[in-house]
Amino acid sequence: MRPSLYNVALVKSTILPAGPRTTTTTGTTVDRMTDEGGFRSALIAVHAGVVTDGTHTVEVQDSPNGSDWTAVANEFLQGSEPAITSANDDRVHEIGYTGHQRYLRVVVTASGTPSTGGIYGAMVILGWPRKMPPSRA
Repeated sequence: MRPSLYNVALVKSTILPAGPRTTTTTGTTVDRMTDEGGFRSALIAVHAGVVTDGTHTVEVQDSPNGSDWTAVANEFLQGSEPAITSANDDRVHEIGYTGHQRYLRVVVTASGTPSTGGIYGAMVILGWPRKMPPSRA
């Protein structure tokens, strides 16, 4: 097997790109134990398109059971959770996750009463599976 990111990573969507968003968006659950044994690492990528108004604050949440969600403590994050506005849109924001919970998701809270909002999506990139390469559907 050739060394390749394709052999050690799997991308899962938590917030599908759509828009414009003007209210809080809760992402779907991503299970780190997918693919027979799980992934030991995760990177959250938030791809922001045009944000015309409001502040869209990203929060990474984790859960041991997929039901009880909490904001990830800063000690388990690499980088910072962005507050996306028109000043820092049109880019990819990356957040590393070093915690141990099985489930992850992203929640983006819109504030400032946006009328036209913003366009963005979020992915969880799972890395270093216990079984390589990861299975793809």
